[in-house]
Amino acid sequence: MTVQCKIIPGDNLFKFPLFLLIAVFFFSCSASLNMEDFSPYHKIAPAGLKEDAVLLKKILDADHPSLYWYTPKDSIDEYFNETINGIHDSLTEMQFRSKLSWAVAKIRCGHTSVRSSKEYVQYFNTHRMVQFPLDIKVWGDSMVVIYNYIKRDTVFKRGTVITSVNGMPAGMMIDSMFQFISTDGYADNFKDQLLSIYFPLFYNLSFGLRDSNVITYIDKQGLEKTGVLYNYRPVRDTSKNQQLNIAIPKLTRRQIRAAKKRNGNNLSFDSANTARLQLVTFSGGGLRRLFKKSFEQIQDKHVTNLIIDLRANSGGNIGACANLTKYLIQQPFTIADSVSSVTHRLKYGRYIHPALIYKILMFVSAKKKKDGRYHFGYLEHHTFYPKKSLHFNGNIYIIQGGFTFSAASMFVSHLKGQRNVTVIGEETGGGNYGNSSVHLPSVILPNSHVQVVLPVYRIVNDAKRQKDGKGITPDIYVPPSSEAIRLGIDPKMQKVEELIKERKKI
Repeated sequence: MTVQCKIIPGDNLFKFPLFLLIAVFFFSCSASLNMEDFSPYHKIAPAGLKEDAVLLKKILDADHPSLYWYTPKDSIDEYFNETINGIHDSLTEMQFRSKLSWAVAKIRCGHTSVRSSKEYVQYFNTHRMVQFPLDIKVWGDSMVVIYNYIKRDTVFKRGTVITSVNGMPAGMMIDSMFQFISTDGYADNFKDQLLSIYFPLFYNLSFGLRDSNVITYIDKQGLEKTGVLYNYRPVRDTSKNQQLNIAIPKLTRRQIRAAKKRNGNNLSFDSANTARLQLVTFSGGGLRRLFKKSFEQIQDKHVTNLIIDLRANSGGNIGACANLTKYLIQQPFTIADSVSSVTHRLKYGRYIHPALIYKILMFVSAKKKKDGRYHFGYLEHHTFYPKKSLHFNGNIYIIQGGFTFSAASMFVSHLKGQRNVTVIGEETGGGNYGNSSVHLPSVILPNSHVQVVLPVYRIVNDAKRQKDGKGITPDIYVPPSSEAIRLGIDPKMQKVEELIKERKKI
């Protein structure tokens, strides 16, 4: 047996105090199977799978802050009963995860998602498994090739429009895969983006893999044709390294963090008094320092136009989000109108990891109010003020998309409508009215070891808004296109550049 200790991050406002970290170290260590004993093809008996599904429903009923926000209780009960009663035979973990994902997606909470077991993740990271051969950009009922893993294939190039796979039309296929993806309310653009990033995974989860794939596509002349692609089986490329006898050193954690910073959050400038701040996450250390240094440079260079690109930002630390907002917003603000939980006990703590840390955090930060819910008062009442120094008062262009989620969509929510702010792109994946998040422990089911992310607080951004389940709509809508993908053009950035040029003429 091996022992693993892991803190699962969420949209947390505060860093953990030392005594809480010590508590996590001693109480959140969990035993996992020796990887030599694990196989993704191992089947779990139906009795154990049903027990896991019943337990998950009990945990959600006890601890989920918004279980019936968009779907009524009788419907949720029916979906879970259908899942439980539909388990007749032994299933692999992937097959069971598929069934659970279908039921959990009906909650319509983007933070409540089903994930593979730690053992499956470890296996996947160390074994090269067969997968669907194409990465595909999805929007509406459109499917366009982004990348082909079969390098020798000359048909399915970037930008190729796919109309069907294995006899299933694109629109029907997308709708089928949507059934397994959790999102906030009805903000389905998040599902589009998630499919576009993890298409091979969701294809396998939804349909399973065949030996080959019959794919219908549109050729250069606009004619519909059919081709066949076999699945992609990664092969280790050892030839060059072995011939040259090169020893590839293992990267340290510091080197990995540095690489992520270089490839993710960064500030760049052009010659037109314009800065671009690309933020792929609000998580991780050093963000406050990054923001301060960025706005010092922006001030020194007398920048008048600031582009903030959040298309790849799925959220992170609420405190970091608030810190950046202070450099841009023109009036005081609070995090949200309401941040509340149904409990501060986590009744099924033995299955929730790390339960102790979150119990302590909820006990010290949440108080019960007349509505019977436990409210995180600091997030509801603390007033944040605009920065006095380094505050940016020029033109702000926020680029967003379906993967703009959680804390990233909350950031947009605070700034949209401000007179010097223009939001460009597509609807956010994060809900305009609110979401369920703040702390995100994991439920680990005892028989399958499948993990389910469990948010413990409901956030209402602005109670005056309509709870329609939609994301934040942009001021200027710029959709994707197959032609832009084929040519490698960024139409959203092009639109921002056009707006900046037009403002110069005024």
